[in-house]
Amino acid sequence: MRIDKWLWAARFFKTRGLAQDAIDHGRVLVEGERVKVARTLRVGETVTVRVAEVARVVVVRELSEQRGPAPAAQRLYEETADSVAAREAARERRRFFTEPARDIEGRPTKRDRRALDRARDGS
Repeated sequence: MRIDKWLWAARFFKTRGLAQDAIDHGRVLVEGERVKVARTLRVGETVTVRVAEVARVVVVRELSEQRGPAPAAQRLYEETADSVAAREAARERRRFFTEPARDIEGRPTKRDRRALDRARDGS
């Protein structure tokens, strides 16, 4: 079975086109090596899929040509313990990290600009 079809059926990507783009850009590795879109995937192989900043390492358990519901898709693979731990650690880091730009409410007003100018000039 083609790897792009399996990634789509296992619900790692919404469309086969997105799966193909990820494979072409090196975000999908099989047994630690870059692959081509039409590569044949076999049961028992290890696949590393990087979506956003999170990399998931899974072992292929079943092959399916059809995209089914999420519980059926989760039976197609088994995520490694190291991968689960890394995802949980990344989730914890994101939980405590606040984006600095969220505190910015918009452009400074005329009063704010004058206060900034006074602070810069030292007056």
